[in-house]
Amino acid sequence: MAFPRNSLRAFLSHAKKSLFAAVATSQKVTIVAGNESADLDSLTSSVLYAYIRSLAPPQNAFTSLYIPLLNIPAADISLRPEFGALFHHANISASHLVTLDDLPMAQVSGLKPENTRWILVDHNNLQGTLGERYGSRVHGVIDHHEDEGTVPRDTNPEPRVMEKCGSCTSLVIRTMKSSWETSADSSSLSSGAAHAQGDSMINDISVTRTWDAQIAKMALASILVDTANLKAKGKVEQADKEAVEYLEAKINLSPQDAAHWNRDKFYEEINSAKRNIDSLSFSDILRKDYKQWTEDGMNLGISSVVKPLSFVAEKAIKNTSEDKEDQFVTAIGDFMAERKLTIFAIMTTLTSAAGEFQRELYVQALSAGHAAASTFLKQAAKQLQLEDHSIPALSEKPGAMQPSSEGPWRKVWLQKDVAKSRKQVAPLLRQAMAAELA
Repeated sequence: MAFPRNSLRAFLSHAKKSLFAAVATSQKVTIVAGNESADLDSLTSSVLYAYIRSLAPPQNAFTSLYIPLLNIPAADISLRPEFGALFHHANISASHLVTLDDLPMAQVSGLKPENTRWILVDHNNLQGTLGERYGSRVHGVIDHHEDEGTVPRDTNPEPRVMEKCGSCTSLVIRTMKSSWETSADSSSLSSGAAHAQGDSMINDISVTRTWDAQIAKMALASILVDTANLKAKGKVEQADKEAVEYLEAKINLSPQDAAHWNRDKFYEEINSAKRNIDSLSFSDILRKDYKQWTEDGMNLGISSVVKPLSFVAEKAIKNTSEDKEDQFVTAIGDFMAERKLTIFAIMTTLTSAAGEFQRELYVQALSAGHAAASTFLKQAAKQLQLEDHSIPALSEKPGAMQPSSEGPWRKVWLQKDVAKSRKQVAPLLRQAMAAELA
């Protein structure tokens, strides 16, 4: 039975309770999981897919309720200030979200693979412990990354969508739009639930339009941040533009939201919150937006950071009387050791003195990854337009940090092709690793 028309807050509360009940009674569950970096796009893609699909599930669905999973422990939500900025617009809190802490994988009586079906959003290869346990249960995907060939070709009745787009949420909107409209037309509203939410119950249409506006704002947050308010060159696709138009129309249908809606101000609020990482520690900055892959036993990790490398390096320097580069390389090495990484990369974004958007790329590798890192440099230097660079907090001389045959291999560049994000850099590093292992 479809979930009755209700607020996002009521849906998330119901989804969490239903997960616990299903585990306790060995019932089936359908989980919609974003990637392990758990950024805004993964959050909104999973929540939006699960919410709309639960309102209008296919007749032959594995279960009628879809549960969105934020692919991090609950404690890590605090590392993402942009989430807090968004939550009040959607009338939810962090406690409403289902996180890794809510999956009893370690228990013998936990969530058995055969009782699950997984839908992936914002990635198409379930990684880590989840992948090892539930990888064979993936049966649907909406993603804007390169197809890794792990999702079955036939995922009926769930979609199998993988194509270039600024934001995965835009693809979710395009795929689920008709179901959202169908549920809006049927308006199977639970009046009691509406009162429980504290909504002013003037009439059914007014309430549902308010709920739709809250969900639309949540979806817009990731699309606008990922596309720089639809201004990012080489990144914005038609699906992004159409999604923004559709979602803004949802907001404008709600009188109480339309009166105060300003897209530019909303974007600045969420984006400014995302960039506010000054209070985070060195390790927290690296793990805030982090993804990891394995290539035949070698692990690759990439952190995306919204501040320059100098900002990151300064967090690693504990003693100004000691060599700053050594402290930075050692701190990176400690981070790699905790995650058993062979190669680690940091991708940063910054604005130049002239106001231009820029990207930096730092790569560090253990001895086992020296050859792969060198191969990456040879193969990707031209494609990414890599230019020797320095980390001013460590040295003002471009190219001062050079690969070494002894100790960690490390190198820093200015990435002149700013259109290429982690979606493009990660496959290049993985290809270099695979080439050396072949």
